[in-house]
Amino acid sequence: MAAAPTAPPAASADDEIVYESMPCIRIYKNRVERYFGSEFVAASTDDATGVASHDSTISPNVSARLYLPRLDDPAAKLPVLVYYHGGGFCLGSAFNPTFHAYFNSFAALAKVVVVSVEYRLAPEHPVPAVYADSWEALAWVASHGAGAGDEPWLVDHADFSRLYLGGESAGSNIAHHMAMRVAEEGLAHGAKIRGLVMIHPYFLGTNKVGSDELGPEVRESLGSLWRVMCPTTTGEDDPLINPLVDGAPGLESLACGRVLVCIAEADVLRDRGRAYFDRLTGSGWPGEAQIWQAPGKGHTFHLLEPHCDEAVEQDKVISDFLSR
Repeated sequence: MAAAPTAPPAASADDEIVYESMPCIRIYKNRVERYFGSEFVAASTDDATGVASHDSTISPNVSARLYLPRLDDPAAKLPVLVYYHGGGFCLGSAFNPTFHAYFNSFAALAKVVVVSVEYRLAPEHPVPAVYADSWEALAWVASHGAGAGDEPWLVDHADFSRLYLGGESAGSNIAHHMAMRVAEEGLAHGAKIRGLVMIHPYFLGTNKVGSDELGPEVRESLGSLWRVMCPTTTGEDDPLINPLVDGAPGLESLACGRVLVCIAEADVLRDRGRAYFDRLTGSGWPGEAQIWQAPGKGHTFHLLEPHCDEAVEQDKVISDFLSR
């Protein structure tokens, strides 16, 4: 289970608060205080699953933690999941114990190589810096597609015909934009994205959807968060946060053959994810899309309750998607 946020200190009176979402983060005009998601754990070989992990530096701004499941065949080639963590663009880390535990379990289940990307956080590095970092990580992964490169697990064990992108919450937003950029620019060695996994995607819009009413205060906070994370934004109908708005690049060009959208019944963002699925399937995009809903659960519940029945089932759905 994810560690609970630590009890934050009282707000300081010597600086203006720009945004806060307690007990996780408080953003002042001149500094940021994070109370959740900044803990780190070292890469290791997990005793319970046999999954090995290690860290790789991609550039001064970008790094990743890779996970390799136990192999019966030392020459085995496995699907690759390039994964972007969530946290509203301002929280979390690929090196956080929550994600480390999750991928030890998931890599063992799905038998995939996971590349969990560490990108720079806003507001210190405002959006769109995260998209530049995330693209750099994806391009680095693809650079190994010809069987050479500086990361031996990708050289020896990556099957680049089964290259996937994924993420939860803000990470789903990032994964979407990476797939759209692949359509425009392509990847080294002709690498293709086989599929996209969208878990509880963080999309907004000025249009109202039914799930907004599940938590009006949460919904309002998510809109405020976006404006702080991306100071140059035009608002909630910025195509970066609303890929369905008029004028956004059409989803029919999404550069993958398959998409899985996971939503949660009690998530205020539920119907944004459903709308994404509906728009994609009605866009003329030639791929295969599926949607799965966790009954009775909230946003990113699987990280908070990784052993609950719904989290186990969601992981199975994702694992099955990656195996095809």
